[in-house]
Parts: sequence; structure tokens; C-alpha cells
Amino acid sequence: MRRKDREITDFSKTISIIDACDCCRLGLVDINEAYIVPMNFGYDIIDNQIILYFHCAKEGRKIDLLPGQSVVSFEMDTKHQLVGGKLGCDFTFLFQSVMGTGTLEEVSEKDEKIYGLQRIMAHYTDNSRWEFDERALNMTKILKLSVSTFSCKEH
Repeated sequence: MRRKDREITDFSKTISIIDACDCCRLGLVDINEAYIVPMNFGYDIIDNQIILYFHCAKEGRKIDLLPGQSVVSFEMDTKHQLVGGKLGCDFTFLFQSVMGTGTLEEVSEKDEKIYGLQRIMAHYTDNSRWEFDERALNMTKILKLSVSTFSCKEH
């Protein structure tokens, strides 16, 4: 990280920033083209490892790209605020962000799909114990990103 003065190294602070984010962008590679897709997400911490969960349709570009992705990237950000100045170059933008890499896999086992959906719902609501319609479960793909590297930054 170029700006070490903005780096967040405290794990609990990183988790609080993840908590504040409402969108996570997945970065995939399509031959020699970057493909970035914004996704709703939920997360869990297992043995100090961040696990991100996403839901999506069973078909589409990201699903087609999954088999060729050994590592994917992710990025999320929050707390955006423009700070003005007298000159254009005096302006700055405040933010918090988390980005990193990991391995992305499809969750196929029913109980783990439900768990992933509950983590997503818990991220956006005050409830972590939701029930899901069987038809919706069958039509929904759950993706699990096991984070291997990440950095966190605040300005």
C-alpha cells in the first residue's frame, strides 16, 4: 500500500468497515478483459478468516467465468464524503475501503446455501434467522469467497 498512513491493520476495525459497506464488487478475468460486478453480500469470520457470501442467478457471465478463475478480486467501500477547498486541487474525498483476493466456489449443499443466505440477510437486516422458499433456493446460486489476502484503507 502506497499510503501507509491510511492503512488500517486492526482486524476488528476492518470488520466494522465491512459491516458498513452495502455492496461488494467482484473482479473476474474474461480472457484478457477485466469483468467487475457489484453484488449484495454477507460475511462470516471463521478462525480469523473472512468468508464472503453472494447470491445470484444460476446463469450469466460471472457464472460462465467461474471455472476459469483460480483467484478472484473483491472491493467494497463506504463513508464517502467530499471535502472542499479554495482551489480545485485542495479538494479531497474521504472514504473507507477493503479490497483483496480469494478463491470463489459455488455452494451446493442445501444447509450451507441456507447459511450463506442467512449471512447475507443478517448483513442487511437485524435478523439472521430467515426461512427460504424451496423454489427460491433451487433457483438461486450461492457463491462463497474465502479471502486469502486483504488490505483496508481509510482517509
